[in-house]
Amino acid sequence: MKVVILCGGKGTRLREETEYRPKPMVSIGAYPILWHIMKLYAHYGHREFVLCLGYKGEMIKEYFRNYHWNTGDVTLKLGRDSDPVFHDRHDEEDWSVTLAETGPESLTARRIKLIQRHIPEGEPFLLTYGDGLSNIDINAAIASHEASGKACTISAVHPAGRFGSMGIDINGHIHTFQEKPQVETAYVNGGFMVCDHRVFDYLGDDNVMLEREPIARLVEARELNAYRHEGWWQPMDTYQETEHLNRLWASGAAPWKLW
Repeated sequence: MKVVILCGGKGTRLREETEYRPKPMVSIGAYPILWHIMKLYAHYGHREFVLCLGYKGEMIKEYFRNYHWNTGDVTLKLGRDSDPVFHDRHDEEDWSVTLAETGPESLTARRIKLIQRHIPEGEPFLLTYGDGLSNIDINAAIASHEASGKACTISAVHPAGRFGSMGIDINGHIHTFQEKPQVETAYVNGGFMVCDHRVFDYLGDDNVMLEREPIARLVEARELNAYRHEGWWQPMDTYQETEHLNRLWASGAAPWKLW
């Protein structure tokens, strides 16, 4: 299945970073968060990507146009015949990336509607946001979608707690501390969606958010399914969350690194 990733928003809640780059290009370790999301999908065998570009989309184009330059060692000769020599191969050589311009001011439903031409008629596709990570089983979500017969499946996740949790004994000694534990009991939309092609019929032609009128229409038509993911999930909406994800990556035990 093709993987559609929404990459065009302005990310105003992460102004410290997004003033200079689109949010999907904010780094976790040495790679943008977009790369981490794509690596998760590729791990489950989904390597055809359609990126919905908008705000500062030229930076995403530049990153993938010069992917070899950005990810490995290069030797240059400074004479007139100076083809570069790339010394390293990488696991992404079988990826296909369509960089689709969907407008700087488009909202999420409009962006998805604009890439309809890149999804073959009748084919289902995967859809997610360019700013959230998880250890979700993508193929299990697909199986849930297929079994439901619905037009769209949303991955329902538990948000991380806003504060760290502590275990304290009767003497006041702290014996455990967990930063941002998955303690919330409610479910929220975690992205990582699976869509039938007929989802496009619910988007309309107005510039609206997917999460408003289109989702309401799907609910009313009883065409919305939920895949419950009980594991780890974390958005990157704030600078603090960016730092948290970087610490997890630096620890060598990032929950989303399944590859």
